Amino acid sequence: MSGDREQVPELFAKIETEWRPEPVETTEFVATGPARALAGVFDQPDSMFSVGDVLPPLWHWLHLLDRPAQAELGEDGHPREGGLFLPPLPDRRRMFGGGRLEFREPIRIGDLLTRRSEVASVRVRRGGSGWLLLVTVRQEYLVDGEIRTVEEQDIVYKQADAVPGSVAKPTAAPAEAPAGPWSFALRPDPTLLFRFSALTYNAHRIHYDRGYVREVEGYPDLVVHGPLLALALLELPRRFAPERQVATFAFRSRAPLFAPDEILVTGGPDDSDPYRAVMRAGRPGSAAGITATVTFR
Repeated sequence: MSGDREQVPELFAKIETEWRPEPVETTEFVATGPARALAGVFDQPDSMFSVGDVLPPLWHWLHLLDRPAQAELGEDGHPREGGLFLPPLPDRRRMFGGGRLEFREPIRIGDLLTRRSEVASVRVRRGGSGWLLLVTVRQEYLVDGEIRTVEEQDIVYKQADAVPGSVAKPTAAPAEAPAGPWSFALRPDPTLLFRFSALTYNAHRIHYDRGYVREVEGYPDLVVHGPLLALALLELPRRFAPERQVATFAFRSRAPLFAPDEILVTGGPDDSDPYRAVMRAGRPGSAAGITATVTFR
């Protein structure tokens, strides 16, 4: 390991040790529209959402969005610089790594929600495709000064491949596991991906531009959003155990999933722990693209 550290590129080492942007605080009201729109993405009724209703766990991702000007976007659709904690890495590629959340108290539609964000850690690792920069962002969501949700989100950055057009190799994923008692099928066609991109103000071209994703990023087809998959996993307890209150959620992206392949979202209670559930999503008969655990109060 020490030998690997000696080979860390100078820029990566400098970012790891010196890049510490100032914390950021943002506040806005939790509106009804985004929740109703996401319900439509998951083919669920939207009539359940009105002012005062509890926002399902993780649906705060529809609010307090980063909204850069068009002129600030780079070739890949992400801001060229600045943005919310984008590291100063030239020709960077961004991947959604995973995260951990603690849901202390509900966030309700109509709340004035404040998010406090800071970079918790910056680490350099060597992966199969080269040097990686792992940035963990910690966020606290508050209502009336009380912390309602605490989140740590892991984002992975790498520099662009030297030879575009080569198919990206997915990271190792666990072997296929049998479907659990909770399950539904997600069909991420281009229309669904477009709607989710619009709902989350995500201009990353890997989700809607087939030419770009194949010729520049080297993937075989449109990439399904990591946040969409994480939200889909939390649909399982919401649909199949609605009486239970989610306390924590931890997830990890294992390998990219692509449109238009059908995705099986499945899971269920952990036989060894009545307060825990395990979940996964991936192509039927294949290894998981994302795995997660939930604990209940």
